[in-house]
Amino acid sequence: MKLYYLPGACPLVSQIVMEWMGLSYELEAVERDALKKPEFLKLNPVGSVPVLVDGDLVLTQSVAILEYLNELHPEAGLHGADVVERAEVRRWLSFANADLHRTFAMIFGVQAYSSDAEIQKLLIDKTSERLRFLFGIADKQLEGKDWLTGKRSIADPYLYVVSRWARAKEVDLSGMDNLKRFFERVDADPAVQTALKKQGLA
Repeated sequence: MKLYYLPGACPLVSQIVMEWMGLSYELEAVERDALKKPEFLKLNPVGSVPVLVDGDLVLTQSVAILEYLNELHPEAGLHGADVVERAEVRRWLSFANADLHRTFAMIFGVQAYSSDAEIQKLLIDKTSERLRFLFGIADKQLEGKDWLTGKRSIADPYLYVVSRWARAKEVDLSGMDNLKRFFERVDADPAVQTALKKQGLA
């Protein structure tokens, strides 16, 4: 099993899950400029990470990879014990992926929207406001909980990783004590620290 990644990017989510599951895997770092080269595009025509290669299977998209890992290892208990719990996991996984992650795209790729510094700042400021709103929803969900759904799941490392991005991009998360507590707990997790060290992030 091989995971293609950029340091600190969303493949870290899948890697943390693999560490939680105790899986043996190989990491393959990809330079950003290599994402659009023919060799990598054969793996993922979109030109993005993550890509998971498991035997003959070449799988892209974080949510698909996480669901695949869960199907392989249901004994890890990271996807809920019944249909309702699994629906809740999917709800918060989708929130992290489709709402939080997607919104960060405006900050990471702001140059694609304008070359004007003032316009770029306006776009980043407005996007940061939206991110604060979204993170506020996660903070409220974590009230009285250690994990997003009450149990550790594949949704939690996704929230952790996008929270790392928020800190790196100085998105204002002040006053979100539940989110802060969650971040610190996940960050201190030995398996998470192992994943970070393997990417040179700790």
